[in-house]
Amino acid sequence: MSFVEQEDVFQTMEPIITGIFEEFANGKKVTKGWPRIPYDEAIRKYGSDKPDIRFAMKIREITEDVKGHDFVVFDSAPYVGGIVVEGIASYTRKQIDELTEWVKRPQVGAKGLIYIRVSEEGMKSSIDKYFSAEELQSLAKDMGAKVGDMILIMSGEKKKTQVALGSLRIELGNRLGLRRPDRFAPLWVYDFPLLEWDEENERFYAMHHPFTSPKPEDLDKFYSNGEEDLEQVAANAYDFVLNGTELGGGSIRIFDSNIQKRMFEVLGMNEEEYLYKFGFMIDAFKYGAPPHGGIAFGFDRLCALFGGQETIRDFIAFPKNNTGRDVMSDAPSKIDEAQMAELFLKTTAKK
Repeated sequence: MSFVEQEDVFQTMEPIITGIFEEFANGKKVTKGWPRIPYDEAIRKYGSDKPDIRFAMKIREITEDVKGHDFVVFDSAPYVGGIVVEGIASYTRKQIDELTEWVKRPQVGAKGLIYIRVSEEGMKSSIDKYFSAEELQSLAKDMGAKVGDMILIMSGEKKKTQVALGSLRIELGNRLGLRRPDRFAPLWVYDFPLLEWDEENERFYAMHHPFTSPKPEDLDKFYSNGEEDLEQVAANAYDFVLNGTELGGGSIRIFDSNIQKRMFEVLGMNEEEYLYKFGFMIDAFKYGAPPHGGIAFGFDRLCALFGGQETIRDFIAFPKNNTGRDVMSDAPSKIDEAQMAELFLKTTAKK
C-alpha cells in the first residue's frame, strides 16, 4: 500500500483477520483488542519475539536482587532472571532434575536451573546454602510467588538467558495445559532491530532485509558510525503473532535513495558494489517513490491453526518429508539435458 504508516497497516488488517477468526474459528474464543508489544519488551518478558500470551508466567529480571551472597553463579553473571510457575511446588526432586536436564539440551543451551519451592512448610531451594529463608521469602514476595508455586531461575549472558527462559516457559505451558487450543490470542510485535552484528564476519546484517526502513526517530543513530548506535536502530517492521507462532510479517519500506545507499554502506558494500547490484532501484528512487509498506500472511499456517494443528504439513498442497523430498511429485528429481543446456548448467555428479 502507498502512503501508509505502520498504524495504517494495523488498522487495515485487524478487522480482516478478526473476520476470518469469526468465520472459521469454529466457536473457539478469540481475544478482543490486540496487544502491541515492542520487540525489546517481548524478549524481556517472554524470551521470544513471537510470544504466546494465552498464559502469564512472565520473565522477571532479578540480577541486582541476588548478587552479593558469595554464590558465583549469580555474582559473576551479567543477567539473572526467573519465572514463577503456579502450582508445581509439589514437584519431586526427580521432576526438577528432569527439567534441569531439559534446559541443558543444545536446543535450549542453559547451563543449569535453580529452583525455589514456596510451600506451607516454608522455603526450600537449591541455593539454601547462600540465602536465608527470610531472603528467599522476600525474593518470592517481590516476584509474586505464593504458596504452592515454584520459582525457576537461570543466569548468564542476557539475551541468551532470556531466550532459554522463554523456551522453558513454553515447555511448562505445554506440560501444564496452559496453551489452550480453544483460545486464540493475537498480538503485534514491532520495533525489531534493524541490524544484527555477526561476530564471526565482524559486520552488520539486515535482520529482515536491506529494504526495510529505519524508524524516523532513529535516523541520527542510523547515520552514526558507532557500533552501539547502529545496534540500537529500530526497524519500521512488525509481525502478526498468534499463540506463539508468527503468522505474518511486514514493514514500511525505504523509498529514499540516500537512506537506501546508507543501508548498503552499513552492510559493508562499497559504492561500486551496491550500484552494480541495486543501481536501478537507487536511480528509480531519485525520480520519486511513494512511502509504502504492507504485510504478508502465512495462509497455510492460519489454516493449520484453525484445524487444530501446529504443523503446516497437512495443510499445504505438496508437503515435504524430513529429507526435503516431495513424495507426490518425487522432487527433487533429475533434470534432463535440454533443460540443463537452456540454463547453462553442468552437473558435477559422478556417473
